[in-house]
Amino acid sequence: MRLSKLAFLAALCTGTVIGAGVSDSNAWGQSPADDSYGFESVGSGVSQVSYCDCGSPDGSCSGGCGSGDCGMPVETCDSGCGNGDCGDGSLFDQGILNDDSCLGDPYKILGEACGISMGGWAQLGYHNKNLSSFNSRKDEYQLHQAWVYAEKAIDTSGGFDIGGRIDYLYGTDGPDTQAFGVDTGSWDTGWDNGPDYGHALPQVYLEAGYGDWSVKVGHFFTAIGYEVVPATGNFFYSHAYTMYNSEPFTHTGAMITYSMSEDVDVFGGYVMGWDSGFDDNGDSVMGGTTVQLTDDINITSTLIAGRFNDRAGRSERGFMSSTVAQVQLTEKLSYVFQTDLLDTEDAAGNTDRETFDINQYLFRTINDYVQVGTRFEWWQVQADSAGYGLPAGAIGDYDVYAMTLGLNVQPHANVMVRPEIRWDWVDGNKNRLAAADFALLEDNSGDQTTFGIDTIFTY
Repeated sequence: MRLSKLAFLAALCTGTVIGAGVSDSNAWGQSPADDSYGFESVGSGVSQVSYCDCGSPDGSCSGGCGSGDCGMPVETCDSGCGNGDCGDGSLFDQGILNDDSCLGDPYKILGEACGISMGGWAQLGYHNKNLSSFNSRKDEYQLHQAWVYAEKAIDTSGGFDIGGRIDYLYGTDGPDTQAFGVDTGSWDTGWDNGPDYGHALPQVYLEAGYGDWSVKVGHFFTAIGYEVVPATGNFFYSHAYTMYNSEPFTHTGAMITYSMSEDVDVFGGYVMGWDSGFDDNGDSVMGGTTVQLTDDINITSTLIAGRFNDRAGRSERGFMSSTVAQVQLTEKLSYVFQTDLLDTEDAAGNTDRETFDINQYLFRTINDYVQVGTRFEWWQVQADSAGYGLPAGAIGDYDVYAMTLGLNVQPHANVMVRPEIRWDWVDGNKNRLAAADFALLEDNSGDQTTFGIDTIFTY
């Protein structure tokens, strides 16, 4: 695969911008209770920087801010938080530009009962141009995600424990989150409501643990990559090409996690391919490690190999590796570097999908209410990747670039507003892409500027 010096240098040049503090995480890279941005847990995937996690499944603060067990930014929580000085937890109470402010605890409609926590969120958004990943319904204010979950998190501090989780999603993100990896129409694949909306059950699993060991069995989010499907687990409204086109969303199988030490977790297991619900869509082994190298550096590496996709007789097989490094540069400035390599073939030995990417993020926390961030992506597709429908004999690889600048404004502990502006450009034979129905931008354009904004309400 060609890795041009120009593209590599461009991928390394990213501007300023949110949060700080690498989140505490288990071997899957996810926070065990609340997600990285102070909202609900997402279940799997590498946890994103900025927010400490709560020590209890219901998201309540059991300690003071800065202690690592409060669902708010560690670096922006001041002594007033946790002492009854947070008012109603909104910018109207403290002032959006007041560095000594504190959001306080979010209100919970569902909460916890008998050890089972329930919650969710609603995400509504608008964008003026279509993208090929999730945001494909332009100029309409739409419901992306109406999400509800129920979870019993395991606690092995006292020995053996058993739990599990189920997630339900409805909205325009529903069809993109269903078990689309199979052609049978089983599980949630056929739960559509018109051309754009649909239902999905992205997670249904049981989990058991004893001491430093745990095992998860069922249907769950992948551990691969940095961005995740749940809106509350990402800084940006839009998604990276890498996440949508080169990474799985879900797996069905069994995964074992072993906490070797406070700084090293190891996980591995067997899954039935990619995005398949409870249908057998292949046979793959997946494993990886999460290592806290220093107080400021966390690295998660994941490898999956085997058969990924048996849909329509493709019998896609090969391997994928993903590495995510999260670095706290200063008290309020953090950086994330991600690189993936996907290399698969069909049953005849022809290239199915071959991609490489470098994604970089820089985050800066202003105060409790405002954070600013940037993402720069270079996603390269090998020209003969038939799995994307590219025609045989295509000349040259396809290099896709995207720069995104965004804000996270949290006027209330239950509300997040995420405006962004994004620039995309494609270096490759656009006519061949269009002929393969793989045009990434509107009207087969070579470049595009897109404005988007969404609001997330948690409950």
